[in-house]
Amino acid sequence: MFVDTHCHLHDEKLNDTDTVVKEYLDNGVSIAINMACCALTSEKGKELAEKYSSVYFGAGCHPCDTAGFDENEFDRIKKLTSHPKCVAVGEIGLDYYWEPYDKDKQIKAFISQMEFAKEVGLPISIHCRNSTQDMLNILKDNKAKLTSGGVMHCFSGSVETARELLNLGLYISFAGPLTFKNANAILDVASYVPNDMCLTETDSPYLTPHPFRGKVNGPKYVPLILQKLAQIKNIDVDKMAKQVLQNAKTLFKKLK
Repeated sequence: MFVDTHCHLHDEKLNDTDTVVKEYLDNGVSIAINMACCALTSEKGKELAEKYSSVYFGAGCHPCDTAGFDENEFDRIKKLTSHPKCVAVGEIGLDYYWEPYDKDKQIKAFISQMEFAKEVGLPISIHCRNSTQDMLNILKDNKAKLTSGGVMHCFSGSVETARELLNLGLYISFAGPLTFKNANAILDVASYVPNDMCLTETDSPYLTPHPFRGKVNGPKYVPLILQKLAQIKNIDVDKMAKQVLQNAKTLFKKLK
């Protein structure tokens, strides 16, 4: 019933994939979407999706990997999007946190992948760190490229930013920080975002939810995020889980 719309099963911290998959299935997680960072991890996502029936994947170039984003890299990503279990172009976006970074190259890679996502009819999974205003400007200027929708993954911004994203038709995805004890701002966002525009994710192996912070994260923990979301919205957990699953299937149309 639960769905992890953004994880990194290809990460070496989750090297025992058989165990990771068994654990999340045992915890009621029926779908995990492996989001890529580059052509190589996009290809690894494809391999995982072909091995495990519960795994789907995104193909794309993360902003922190755009130094190597050239025509060959892009062509490798493009080829994967026709795969029946490739559900998104992602993760893509902007990251002005890790230095040094090439802002112009990140923006160029982001827009070109948005354009391609429109061409192939796939939604985008968006990464945004220390780049909110540029991100919003680019999304608004390229709204015509959002015909297949998208999601702001692991959202950590304000209610005002969430409002602008929702006005663009984008979903908001909540991760482990929603459960953190000092996460006051994100609680307001979760309360504000309509139920039918909410998604859940782990971004594993990172951002492990409370009470397991400090341990390696995995899709098995996504129920903790969903339970917190249901608590904030004061609705039944099963009802919230069904809504989020339906939201995921509405956005990521290839999900079964």
